[in-house]
Amino acid sequence: METKTRVSMPEQAASKRNKNFKEVNLGLTEKLAIKEANRCLQCKVPQCEKGCPVNVPIKEFIALIKEKKINKAIEKIKEKNLLPGICGRVCPQENQCEKKCVLGIKSEPVAIGHLERFAADNEKEKPISTIKKNNKKIAIVGSGPAGLTCAAELAKKGYSVTVFEALHKAGGVLTYGIPEFRLPKKIVQKEIDFIKKLGVEIRLNSLIGSLYTLEELRKGFDAVFIGTGAGVPSFLNIPGEDLIGVYSANEFLTRVNLMKAYNAEYDTPVKKGKKVIVIGGGNVAMDAARSALRLGGNVTVMYRRTEKEMPARIEEVKHAKEEGIEFMFLSSPIEILGEKKIEKIKYIKMKLGEEDSSGRKRPVPIKNSESELDCDELIVAIGTIPNPVLQRKTKELNFGEKGQIIVNDSGKTNLDGVYAGGDIVSGSATVINAMGDGKKAAEEIDNYIK
Repeated sequence: METKTRVSMPEQAASKRNKNFKEVNLGLTEKLAIKEANRCLQCKVPQCEKGCPVNVPIKEFIALIKEKKINKAIEKIKEKNLLPGICGRVCPQENQCEKKCVLGIKSEPVAIGHLERFAADNEKEKPISTIKKNNKKIAIVGSGPAGLTCAAELAKKGYSVTVFEALHKAGGVLTYGIPEFRLPKKIVQKEIDFIKKLGVEIRLNSLIGSLYTLEELRKGFDAVFIGTGAGVPSFLNIPGEDLIGVYSANEFLTRVNLMKAYNAEYDTPVKKGKKVIVIGGGNVAMDAARSALRLGGNVTVMYRRTEKEMPARIEEVKHAKEEGIEFMFLSSPIEILGEKKIEKIKYIKMKLGEEDSSGRKRPVPIKNSESELDCDELIVAIGTIPNPVLQRKTKELNFGEKGQIIVNDSGKTNLDGVYAGGDIVSGSATVINAMGDGKKAAEEIDNYIK
């Protein structure tokens, strides 16, 4: 049996995809999926499963794909993960399940994410069996990955679950933050629709802290889970940041993704820069850069460390380079220049010093190394913090210095019956880690109510 060579994911050619918002990765055919599933060693003690934050039975679902039992495979995945089409596309499997795959020691790990996506995309939906209700009500604040997972897990246990979402579309960062070419919105909607079929009610345009207070929710529900994410952008705090043409990645991606600014049929205003610079080195920076490129920009990513330290997924950086995006490493902006609109960016060269708390070497400015670059659009993608609305209106809840909710190991806050998870707690989690928080909180809420 051939185990060394991993099956390649078919994808759009870089010269075509850099001009459209259609999905880049095209998905495995059944023939390719079975070929890849056959590489799995079916280890007695599967290490890959230890790397999954929601404990998907990886060995079992891959064995079912091998036997061409695709619907059985997706049923097996959904025992632990109700967002498989999303996770198969955006999870950093290379740092989680695939990192622990035994095959990866001598060759390439099994493409677990690609196989999960294949199973999800080829599911033949069956009617959902009736769930016996227990007359207990749960409120979920936020419909991102943490909130949706918590809602689904509790609905499966018989609770009446209501999700309150501030925006006009459900999905949180899945809907407004991740571009169409990486995560099509029809996939997000399909998985939200499945969760609704479990009996979950989603109320849109419902900002908690304004429409209802947390105290009002506590009176009307038996328990509350808060998964409102971290949707407020961090900025550079340098001169000129208020000039026209300077965006946070949040605003830029929300306009492009949620409000479909890339589609000529929608009249959402968004600047289509000719010379675009994106500041940052994470997945959000890659998403913003690749979106700006598709809107017609000549795009450069500026990052203050080297490529080795970039937190973005290797695949995202590879795709960005193939599509024609330039990278400037060891560079950091110090001033944005222009009259009313941005015209140039002044930056300084950096060198790497001692390691910081993240374990990466700290970037240090090099004296007298300033330069300028022409630029008519700047997108800042250097992280986010939680929205302060809830904190301002909820004095009794314990928050940390950066606005994150403080919880114990089980996701419980200092308030009785109130739990939290995802970015509102961690400040920055992956989709699958946020889902892990939602799942753990659902177990704890169930125990609390029982």
